Amino acid sequence: MLVAPYRVGVDIGGTFTDLVMVDSRGAVRAFKAPSVPSDPTEGVLSAVRLAADSLGVDVQSFLSKTELFVHGSTIATNTLLEKKGAKVGLLVTEGFRDSLEIRRSIRENVWDHRRPFPEVLVPRYLRLPVTERIEQDGTVRIPFNPDSVAAAARVFAGEGVEAVAICFLHSYANPAHERAAKAELKKHLPDIWVTASSDIAPTIGEYERTSTTVVNAYVSRRVVPYLESLAWRLTALGLPRKLLMIQSNGGAISIDEIGHAPASLVLSGPAAGVGSLKFFGQDTGSDHLISIEVGGTSCDVTLMQQGMVSMTDQIVVDGYHLNIPAVDIHTVGAGGGTIASVDRAGLLAAGPEGAGSTPGPACYGRGGERPTVTDAQLVLGRLKPGPYAGGVITLSLERAVEAIETHVAKPLGLSVTDAAAGIIQLVEQNILHAVERASLEKGYNPRMFTLVAAGGAGPLHGPSTARLFGSSSLYVPRLAGVFCAFGMCNSDLRHDYVRSWLKDLDNQADSGPDRLEGTFEEMQAEANEVLAREGFTGSKAHLKRAYDLRYFGQQWTVAVESSSTNAASIRAAFEEVYQRLFGYVQPSGAIEIVNLRLAAIGKLDALEVAKVPGYVRAPVAHSRRPVWINTEVGFVDTPVYDGTLLSPRQQLIGPAIIEEATTTLIIGVADKLTMTDAGNYHIDIAHGQVA
Repeated sequence: MLVAPYRVGVDIGGTFTDLVMVDSRGAVRAFKAPSVPSDPTEGVLSAVRLAADSLGVDVQSFLSKTELFVHGSTIATNTLLEKKGAKVGLLVTEGFRDSLEIRRSIRENVWDHRRPFPEVLVPRYLRLPVTERIEQDGTVRIPFNPDSVAAAARVFAGEGVEAVAICFLHSYANPAHERAAKAELKKHLPDIWVTASSDIAPTIGEYERTSTTVVNAYVSRRVVPYLESLAWRLTALGLPRKLLMIQSNGGAISIDEIGHAPASLVLSGPAAGVGSLKFFGQDTGSDHLISIEVGGTSCDVTLMQQGMVSMTDQIVVDGYHLNIPAVDIHTVGAGGGTIASVDRAGLLAAGPEGAGSTPGPACYGRGGERPTVTDAQLVLGRLKPGPYAGGVITLSLERAVEAIETHVAKPLGLSVTDAAAGIIQLVEQNILHAVERASLEKGYNPRMFTLVAAGGAGPLHGPSTARLFGSSSLYVPRLAGVFCAFGMCNSDLRHDYVRSWLKDLDNQADSGPDRLEGTFEEMQAEANEVLAREGFTGSKAHLKRAYDLRYFGQQWTVAVESSSTNAASIRAAFEEVYQRLFGYVQPSGAIEIVNLRLAAIGKLDALEVAKVPGYVRAPVAHSRRPVWINTEVGFVDTPVYDGTLLSPRQQLIGPAIIEEATTTLIIGVADKLTMTDAGNYHIDIAHGQVA
């Protein structure tokens, strides 16, 4: 029996909307409802109704006893990917009308010179110049002319523009002209949504700042109304506290504070995995973790070192650059719904296209005809035919076989089994490359980390991935299938602030430690005001300082966390990070401070891992079935266990299949499974085998 009050986390994925409910004693229940892409609110409310039904109460009673409702959504990302955003106008400094389209003239892949750049979100006739100019030190070179904004407003009105982005040269140093333009625009177009770069991304880098501001305006008209509608409906149904959203930085934020910066939600769902990593780290006994969260459409890889997850402010979504603080997540198209195909050269490909929830994999029987990773797992016996997720879907082996045979096996001249095995092996290579990008390319040895396999499909790929990069330790949470939704229940509130600095670390004649400290204190005063408004003061309010640093002459910066304003201490911290990333330092090299950063964190009471009562007994398989293990041994008659009947400290040796409510685990040949005291799965990987 669960005891109120409750914490609720809801994560909208491509196939399912996940809801996790945690009661006042730490007991957890998880629910899955089909996502509704046309109206994501319906998927959320369907999951809420499932939770209320499990308690034997109505929705109003359930929500009235919910003290924390945290939501993660891909709506901002999908708006960008599907090109369904607002019609955007852009105001720029006169003479810089084409900066957005010129970009940095850098290709992500220098060898792929034929691929076109993504479509510019603001066509040239809506990128309009404003007479003004500010220098990089903040001084005014050309005064602001309001008449040029009025002229632009007339064009925007005539063209039906729905949102306007403002990005003037060097506004990070002095936002006065952007603020004046915003006020002038509101006089002429009072109902239009306006965002200024100095509010959303006050950092050096004209193109990235412009791109971020444009994306923020582009997604606003779809994201903000959705959030307001969902918040209103939940409040009307009895939710006593305001809805919280998970941001790309892994922290939550109230619905009132997110309205001006909807672009900060582009990694909303995956970033919540940080909360789960912090929680399950207590059970693994390690603070060095790499998670692979494999859902319906993608695999998200996150690295936690010494209990800290690395952050970035340079993220790219479908070719569009955003300068916003975000958890450093590496994503590849390797989910359960990833579509497999054979290209014109006769090569097997997997992704990046996915089947989504509608029509979904062929085995779902919802109209999908193309083979996916889920179809391959079903053909190989790793999944069983029949109902899943409480009967929400039913897997058809016949449809899976037909799809793989038609689209992969026959074109390649392979058996259905070999074709399915090839799909799995290719996808796991893609997952491996994502793990290497998150670890090796950042100067970390992945073998020193425990791999955490999460997401509905992650535990089916965990043993093979761990074996491929040489890890001897794999951890699978019992809540793997709702990993991000659970993380939302364990996420602190977070706000990020940035000030551009652009000064020599060692030779700050007019801005030494005292000026640095004074600037940080100004940022802290603003941050504390926001935290206090949300109810976080004293020990509940935590502030972290950081710097963006680089050697003079370099283009890119390195983020360094440090509470000091002493040049020697900052240099030491910078050189430690730089050495790990690049393998060398310049002992006497001049270092430039580019940005000052402050993270303001409102601390919620962290969930604690509790031991699950039980006694050690011999695990008993409820059935057996042929399961494809690897290319060497093929199919093996494999015992299948009900995960809910396994208790702490039980052990078994693979191969084995374990079926959980939200996921399925495969244990490789000779791998050793031990149930942890909290009822999760720890697997010692036996190297020399592949599974």
